[in-house]
Amino acid sequence: MKKKWYDYLWIVSLIYLILGFFNILFAWLGLLCFFIPLYIAVTKSTKDYCGYYCGRGQLFSLLGGKFGLSRKKDIPDWMKSKAFRYGFLIFFFIMFFVMLFNTYLVFSNAQDLKQVITILWTFKVPWSFAYQGTLLHPGVAQFAFGFYSVMLTSTILGLITMILFKPRSWCVYCPMGTMTQFICKLKNK
Repeated sequence: MKKKWYDYLWIVSLIYLILGFFNILFAWLGLLCFFIPLYIAVTKSTKDYCGYYCGRGQLFSLLGGKFGLSRKKDIPDWMKSKAFRYGFLIFFFIMFFVMLFNTYLVFSNAQDLKQVITILWTFKVPWSFAYQGTLLHPGVAQFAFGFYSVMLTSTILGLITMILFKPRSWCVYCPMGTMTQFICKLKNK
């Protein structure tokens, strides 16, 4: 079977993570991973993004499948449940809105820029080397630090579930997948 251009989007995910490590402003590119799936779900009423274009899912397939870093066990039923998936989506939204609020505080000069990446929404890792200032408002960098934290955390969670279970186990409870599935169900009624 001949490979398509989108079969290599895992490279984009990897490059994104690497670029954000060296310059946090590249984190803004991650917004594409939010808007493109929503656009496809709204306009086509499908989860084609998840099946074909998600570079993160492809990366997990490659690492867990081809490179054998997965135990290839079934994901537990509780992780497949609607309660867990929607609960995780709500939790994810809360963390996302906290990030947006912190960005607002920096834009409004109520708080200084925090050059920190938070992994798993708990562990703070100083990341000041990735940002040396620009002509842009510090709020732009604050959003980038927060957004990169979200993207890095979800990648780490995906890697953990990839190792413990099947390669694309993250896809079962991915917040974007849950949102696009909800949109598709609404549109297909």
